[in-house]
Amino acid sequence: MRQITLHQLQVFEAAARHCSFTRAAEELFLTQPTISMQVKQLSQAIGLPLFEQVGKRLFLTDAGQTLLVTCREIFERLSMLEMTVADMKGLKQGQLRLAVITTAKYVVPRLLGPFCQRYPGIDVSLKVTNHERVMERMAANLDDLYIVSQPPEHLDIQSHAFVENPLVVLAPPNHPLADAKHISLEQLAGEPFIMREPGSGTRKVVQELFDRYEIPIKVKLEIGSNEAIKQAIAGGLGISVLSLHSLNLEGNNGQFSILNVEHFPILRHWYVVHPSGKQLSVVARTFFDYLQAEGRQIADLKNALEWSAELAHFAQ
Repeated sequence: MRQITLHQLQVFEAAARHCSFTRAAEELFLTQPTISMQVKQLSQAIGLPLFEQVGKRLFLTDAGQTLLVTCREIFERLSMLEMTVADMKGLKQGQLRLAVITTAKYVVPRLLGPFCQRYPGIDVSLKVTNHERVMERMAANLDDLYIVSQPPEHLDIQSHAFVENPLVVLAPPNHPLADAKHISLEQLAGEPFIMREPGSGTRKVVQELFDRYEIPIKVKLEIGSNEAIKQAIAGGLGISVLSLHSLNLEGNNGQFSILNVEHFPILRHWYVVHPSGKQLSVVARTFFDYLQAEGRQIADLKNALEWSAELAHFAQ
């Protein structure tokens, strides 16, 4: 074991993460034979094979799985040491790894901007994906913090709400219900819906609401992008439910109507979460405290609410 080098562990972790020597070589700017040699030497030092090949696919052995967990623990401890030393020097520097649900990409960059200006020594790695994938990353402890709209109940986590995330029903401006008030869910039963893919947190919440009242949803299109959904709505292909934050950047511009539907807006929050046993790094703790103290003010929906006259109906 004493013959193992940090470089070998870095090579192995990349190969294990990609399940490919070729992709690991591309990431680390090494040749594939170099990757193979380093993994072979590491396997010899441990005394057990780390990979097995079935057909053309590469899989980790039990020893490989155990080593991968150890590698990530070592790299995380080294990263924390680096950031702790920087903090002792009066600096805030290091890497912040975030994984956020797709809808949060409309607000997280606005939060990161002032934060990175305040702490220019911090580099941010931002992974944007759907709710299901974020849960998988959290279970594998791949990131420092996670931003979701619905904290999982099956994982032991710490969650803290930091900003509102209202969901509204969007339709084309010429939709027959655009000027109607107090629209019932039953009136939407025959409407063509444009929905995110299964695994999306927004889709799950909307489906649960309609199921609660035993009202079917007619899904005409499944699209994995909020931008594409907005274009489809503007093109008259149907209606959808999106976060009001998804309109905050460009405003209405006459492309959408926010329908006054009962039970909407669905008032939700964004949460910053992490596994309960996770020891946050100096950088992660700094960002966590920043979200709690300033997140709501920076991500305020004031501008989005000003352009939307339709939202006034909800207060009546």
